[in-house]
Amino acid sequence: MPIDRHVPGLIDVASLAGVSVSTVSRVLSGRTPVSEKLREKVMAAVRELDYRPNAAAQALVSGKRSTVAVFARNTIRFGYAATLQGIEESARAAGHVVMIAVVESADASEIDRAIATTLSQPLAGAIVIEFDAVGVATLDAMPNSVPVVAAAGARRPASGRPHAFLDDEAGGYEATRYLLSLGHRTVHHLAIPATREGTGREWGWRRALDEAGADVPPVIRADYSPSSGYDAARALAEDAGVTALLCGNDELAIGAARALQERGRRIPEDVSIVGFDDQPFAQMWVPSLTTVAQDFTDLGRRTFGLLQSLLDTGVAPADSAVLPVLIERESAAAPA
Repeated sequence: MPIDRHVPGLIDVASLAGVSVSTVSRVLSGRTPVSEKLREKVMAAVRELDYRPNAAAQALVSGKRSTVAVFARNTIRFGYAATLQGIEESARAAGHVVMIAVVESADASEIDRAIATTLSQPLAGAIVIEFDAVGVATLDAMPNSVPVVAAAGARRPASGRPHAFLDDEAGGYEATRYLLSLGHRTVHHLAIPATREGTGREWGWRRALDEAGADVPPVIRADYSPSSGYDAARALAEDAGVTALLCGNDELAIGAARALQERGRRIPEDVSIVGFDDQPFAQMWVPSLTTVAQDFTDLGRRTFGLLQSLLDTGVAPADSAVLPVLIERESAAAPA
């Protein structure tokens, strides 16, 4: 069966209803009173043709823009996906539509191209998910003509763009203090990629060790995946001085635990492991994973709330931050 590629427009509705295009426009906009009989004729034609108003045209006529763009490097990893969920839910409840622009590289030309393509749409405003170096570069490149807010992990001084934070520096600090309080002489850190000079989690880890006068081991760099945690932890398994490990996310923790266990290091008897994020699988792992819980969905909601406030008032709202919570389970204990 051939596909009808013709998209009905105002002219088609007007022709079927037997009225002028301007009459159709008045009926659909609702800004000018028309008779009930005339309105019903137009709406009957709309239903028959399955006519859908063009959002860009509506924005041009009304001056009201309902689309919010979200710039992100990733949309499927836990933190990104849950933050997007919170943004979309809040935007939809406020009558906005969300469009997602994926920026895969920190290359300036690619970022500029992504911004230019997205801003060619009639946008109410934009949100940048600033969880990585690409997000940082994207936010820096956004023009001042667009209302923009950002979602981020580590708190930092006010930048001129409203931010909603998770304050993962506080989470890294509390997790490290917890491991030290169990009697570990120091804590090693398996880190996710940094947005700037280190991550908030790394800053908190280092601050806690410095305050305790503990040795600060070299940071072990990884990406976000379990396999990366596995590969990075293989060398640690041969070091008997490694008794506590703070991982940049739960996936790294799972991979690191597998590598340690394969080499005869027991969790938590020989090595205590603390993850980050409290992903759904964390409590089901054996032993269940002690981790720092971060509410990414709430972060998304708070981020959209900042944008809504900026759009409503024209005044940049204060930054928003919520402290993460350490969830004590079975993967951390006093050293044997």
